[in-house]
Amino acid sequence: MDSTQVDAYLRRLGVEPSEWPTAAGSAPGATLEVLRGLHLRHLQTVPFENLSIHLGEEIVLEEERLLDKVVGSRRGGFCYELNGAFGALLTALGFDVTLLAGRVYGEEGRLGIPYDHLALRVRTVDGDEWLADVGFGAHSHYPLAFRERGEQKDPGGTFRIAEAGPEAAGAGAAGAADLDVVVNGRPQYRLEPRPRVLGDFVAGAWWHCTSPVSHFTQSLVCSRVTEDGGRITLSGRTFKTTAADGTREERELDSEEEVLAVYRERFGIELDSVPTVRDPHPHG
Repeated sequence: MDSTQVDAYLRRLGVEPSEWPTAAGSAPGATLEVLRGLHLRHLQTVPFENLSIHLGEEIVLEEERLLDKVVGSRRGGFCYELNGAFGALLTALGFDVTLLAGRVYGEEGRLGIPYDHLALRVRTVDGDEWLADVGFGAHSHYPLAFRERGEQKDPGGTFRIAEAGPEAAGAGAAGAADLDVVVNGRPQYRLEPRPRVLGDFVAGAWWHCTSPVSHFTQSLVCSRVTEDGGRITLSGRTFKTTAADGTREERELDSEEEVLAVYRERFGIELDSVPTVRDPHPHG
């Protein structure tokens, strides 16, 4: 990313480059304060959404294509896109970023496919490491201390990063164990410690875009954190509002015009037509 792209990305997050100077090589320090601020802004401004799958849009895991979508087209995406783009921004701002592969826990505690999820290990200028994840949907609002094994309080819940045990040893040079990310006592996903590159996740993204058993092909979702710490989610025509205290409201939108207005006004996404779930069994 060059300085122009960095400035455009910061504006996408609602940050003026004058606040975070980058053009003259004077990027803001790679500090925890900067990381926390950008992490929250990303969750508030860039939706977690799978609309491309149902609009017939190609998802390409290359940095320029991700920036074109997230910044240029002011869209969102799912984990590979959001964390892929965010990792590129953080790298350009001077952070040491490592892509990590994860497998999401599903029903009955079963783990998903390899490369099921992409998350970021981010090292700040003081040498501390943090788990950054702006691509899981409902997750922590702020980065989690990567080496901390106790409970970590966050507006999104109570989180814990725990070693998965010797039977789940990862492929790191030192045989480091895989890590379970747990929220409110429930395992959310398992991370491998081995560094990855964006291209490693192409097969996982293809599976999620095409498999009839992928939850992404079965339903529509568009969701983001609100400025008051709550969350809004549009699933098809069902619009859900969750307040910071957990209070939920749900209503059905009556018309396609109302659906398009919610995408535009609440998520900043301009669409020509309402996306609908594509048939995952087109041949019967």
